[in-house]
Amino acid sequence: MVVSLEQAVAAPFATRQLADLGARVIKIERPGGGDFARGYDRTTLGQSSHFIWLNRGKQSVELDVKDPGDRDLLGRLIDAADVFVQNLAPGAADRLGLGPSALRADRPGLICCSISGYGPDGPYRAKKAYDLLVQCETGLVMATGTPESPARPGISVADIAAGMYAYSGILTALYDRERTGVGTVLQVAMIDALGEWMTQPVYFSHYGGQPLPRTGARHPSISPYGPFNAGDGAVFFGIQNEREWLVFCNDVLRRGDLATDPRFASNPDRAARNDELAAIIEDSFANQTADEVIAALEQAGIACARLRTPGELTQHPELRARGRWRPVRTPAGDVDALLPPVQAAGQEPMMGPVPAFGEHTDAIRAEFGSADPVRLPSSRVLWGGVHWGEGGCGDDISPGHAEYERNRVLLTAEASAAFRNLLPERLDRRAVLLRGTPKPWGRSLRCSSPATIALPRRRPAWRRGCDRWW
Repeated sequence: MVVSLEQAVAAPFATRQLADLGARVIKIERPGGGDFARGYDRTTLGQSSHFIWLNRGKQSVELDVKDPGDRDLLGRLIDAADVFVQNLAPGAADRLGLGPSALRADRPGLICCSISGYGPDGPYRAKKAYDLLVQCETGLVMATGTPESPARPGISVADIAAGMYAYSGILTALYDRERTGVGTVLQVAMIDALGEWMTQPVYFSHYGGQPLPRTGARHPSISPYGPFNAGDGAVFFGIQNEREWLVFCNDVLRRGDLATDPRFASNPDRAARNDELAAIIEDSFANQTADEVIAALEQAGIACARLRTPGELTQHPELRARGRWRPVRTPAGDVDALLPPVQAAGQEPMMGPVPAFGEHTDAIRAEFGSADPVRLPSSRVLWGGVHWGEGGCGDDISPGHAEYERNRVLLTAEASAAFRNLLPERLDRRAVLLRGTPKPWGRSLRCSSPATIALPRRRPAWRRGCDRWW
């Protein structure tokens, strides 16, 4: 289970990918309006395109984390979680007692992932950061655009980079925990994530002693690579090596002389004369249509593309032919969503519905929210833990034991039905303590008889053989 105190893009992008893999993701949203990305636009069936993209498959819970009761509920959610994610303003999580040191003090199996603009220390540690501002700080904006004007790329690339590294870091931490039983702390800074992606322009400028030129849609250091005008529109293509250059000159341009022209003998030579070469190419294309040029490029094995709008992607023939779109339910109706890029053979990603604001608040409060025990017609107590070896967990523990009392979480009566429904799916390898005797917890078990259902909040120190409790 993943509990995420998240907003905007970076953290929601990471947790949405975990949800696609089947994780239960509980999204904590602030009272009154929730994640402010809900209000970025109204273009997708009257809803925010950002929010719809980033939040499918999650449960939305409205909590005021400064309210003592809601803060206590959040603590119980984190007790049950495998992963806690947050991308609050700098220092906010620590002020709320939700920093990794505080959370992991009695939850050694918990994986804490914090996403920030500039990291947990250094002179920028308290500086607020948004996507475009981190693009500015890393040099991306200065590397993008035309010679006259730098530009912002068309997507939230700093947020996406941070979200991708958070996602891969969480998967790595879960893999490690399967072997060690110990969680970890992940710190993902947007400046680090985007800085990694900026390494080639950094090397070009720092070691080359010159700024990377801004060349619009054309590549600044590989030539020819970008848009070139034909008789009725632009064609995009790229030459990546000398073999392709010779084929392009001979088979597409029908200009064998260019293949041996010393001005264009190597890629650095061609890049230095990009404008001169572009004029020669466009003069050759002037009497052909874009379709004719693309046909010649494809015949010669030269990579090329058509310039499409974002809206046209939904009708791209390749994506449609491969069945890459799936309907995803939103509060206002279904939208088309692309399947995740990585898909295991034979497995369909979850791609659950996008939640309305606070849609699951009542259910989560019922499941986690009360300290009152369930009273049912029996005196037995169920104590759930991971079955570890032949002996199970919970030896010598019974109601009244100090560790039992300190660790238990008691479900409300309203939660009992939900708990019964979850048992068959979630607890195949669990053990149950009935008056001190470990019993197998299989698919046939139901919680209709015990007087009290008690679930420990953390792994007790008295039993190291249990890798975690929930």
